[in-house]
Amino acid sequence: MRADRLVATLLFLQTRGRVTAREVAAELEVSERTARRDLEALAAAGIPVYSQHGRGGGWSLVGGARTDLTGLTAAEIRAMFLVAGPSAASPELRTALRKLVRALPATLRPDAEAASKAGVTDGTDWPRLPVTAGTPLLDALQGAVVDGLRIRLGYARPGSPPSTRTVDPLGLVTKAGVPYLVAGTDEVGGDAAAGSGHAGLRIFRLDRITSVELTADPVVRPEGFDLATAWRALAAPMEERMRGATVRGRAEPTAGRVLGVLFGGRLRLGGERADGWLEMEIDGPSPEVVAAQLAGLGARVEVLEPPEARERLARLGAELAGLYGEE
Repeated sequence: MRADRLVATLLFLQTRGRVTAREVAAELEVSERTARRDLEALAAAGIPVYSQHGRGGGWSLVGGARTDLTGLTAAEIRAMFLVAGPSAASPELRTALRKLVRALPATLRPDAEAASKAGVTDGTDWPRLPVTAGTPLLDALQGAVVDGLRIRLGYARPGSPPSTRTVDPLGLVTKAGVPYLVAGTDEVGGDAAAGSGHAGLRIFRLDRITSVELTADPVVRPEGFDLATAWRALAAPMEERMRGATVRGRAEPTAGRVLGVLFGGRLRLGGERADGWLEMEIDGPSPEVVAAQLAGLGARVEVLEPPEARERLARLGAELAGLYGEE
């Protein structure tokens, strides 16, 4: 995109001091004509860039004006490369990082290069199944968000055939390792219905997106839209549903770690009871769902209330005993 090229051109100017359009073209892998237009665009935008004709001429920043990569500190650059520079990154990202390293002040380059090699991203879970949507779909969504273009989105909810709708992609959010698309639609409802003041906004899980087709139509962005604010409003109903009921009981001390893995912040373990067990409270969408999740711990936990949770466990126990019990 042109905005990327303009930033890269400015950084190249800052690093070299004086450049020719041919040198810019070679560095950014564009035509000389495109490089010249970009240099002229920087000057037109108010950047103190000027050209000098003749032998030894070229383009320079007035008075050697420069910034150290828009004022980033060494710690900020290190953090950026740690996030953006794993060895599993896309070829495009690795190319961009190499160019960025060359644009850094010499004293900051060693830390940036070391940080870019300090992490690896594995896009699968332990059984080697992908944990996000396929790269082509993710790339297409990112491009649509950045370019501000509407898309025709194929989407399949669990147990339903895929459907297609036209949406305005407004941003991508990752929560607990699961990526989501926030988009504007003409529909009501979805994975997470919009809250007050966010009518028409919906959340789409990337692993349920089946196709992405770009259109030539620009995105219609709600006035004053802020992705973080919109996400909080959209996610709130989902989080409330996850805490719609509370199950209380007791657990063996040795079960505390497993419970923590299963329920995370929805688990509250209290002090030790007179019988040596721990007080236990767990929030969930319903008593029945929490009971089903606890069933695998067997006699290491005991649900005391509500009655619906105890009844669910009793039914599960009877079903399992009927299937696996001795004849």
